Amino acid sequence: MILITGGAGFIGTNFLLDWLAQSDEGVINLDVLTYAGNLENLVSLKDDKRHIFVQGDICDSILVTKLLTKYQPRAIINFAAESHVDRSIQNPEGFIQTNIVGTFRLLETTRAYWSTLENKIKQKFRFLHISTDEVYGSLASGEEAFDEDHRYMPNSPYSASKAASDHLIRAYHHTYGLPVLTTNCSNNYGPYHFPEKLIPLIIVNALAGKPLPVYGDGQQIRDWLYVKDHCAAIRQVLEAGTLGETYNIGGRNEKPNIDIVHTICALLDALYPRANGKRYHEQITFVTDRPGHDRRYAINSKKIECELGWKPTETFETGIQKTVQWYLDNQSWVRNVQSGIYRKWIDKNYEGRTL
Repeated sequence: MILITGGAGFIGTNFLLDWLAQSDEGVINLDVLTYAGNLENLVSLKDDKRHIFVQGDICDSILVTKLLTKYQPRAIINFAAESHVDRSIQNPEGFIQTNIVGTFRLLETTRAYWSTLENKIKQKFRFLHISTDEVYGSLASGEEAFDEDHRYMPNSPYSASKAASDHLIRAYHHTYGLPVLTTNCSNNYGPYHFPEKLIPLIIVNALAGKPLPVYGDGQQIRDWLYVKDHCAAIRQVLEAGTLGETYNIGGRNEKPNIDIVHTICALLDALYPRANGKRYHEQITFVTDRPGHDRRYAINSKKIECELGWKPTETFETGIQKTVQWYLDNQSWVRNVQSGIYRKWIDKNYEGRTL
């Protein structure tokens, strides 16, 4: 078996569903079920004995130790993280607790478990840590994309907490010999994305006839990676990655935020026209930029492409069409995740930002 943390979140959900669609190997899924953890994502696995769900926190060393002792997983994949920059600006403490303290405690319990394994099993064990390109900071126009040797320069409480967790992973390999791997990915998008991030927020607000909020001038550039391509890369790193190494995973799709919004509006115009005949782009509203907003991210993923043979299969055009169609086909899912907590946070974050 393998143990994954955060398997009810966006990337964890997609990884878990893809894993069980391609493998008979069972999964222990540890998730604390914060606002973005949603068991409805995994309803198709309700009667699947290969999926063992445990509600719990990676900070709970006693619980994690019990799971490791009982199930004896051959690998751990750590998806668990607080992940939204805006939330980290409003409440940084939660990011320190989960992303730094949680990673530390998970490493400690893993190290204790790993040290007890028989030598042959011990050599095959892996700990794969999922991180982000935001740890590298911001790029100027024309500057070379982030590679694995790029200096860490995090600019938000979120990215700083992820940078700290990355350093802990590295330290546990070099100090204790723990067999770790790290991946740093660009912006993911796709099914089951909680509707606070740019792409799902724009889709959901468009369908609801609400303003489509765009920070600043909308020219912030990100590299966009379809989530299922990311999942394939993670499987490849787990299978063949070199211990102690970091692999950057990108989609080769650098685009300004405003272009993303216009692309979604055009797709919705074609797939789900407004009843009043108006175009969705008329709902675009520019709002005050968030503090410290990084201007550009870009990923150089040559290392994973050359060493492990992975490349993204989706272009942005194919991936975004699949994503918009998924949200059109699953509007009941959107309604169900829009809890009171979600609505209060969205209202608070965009309150008073209209220019």
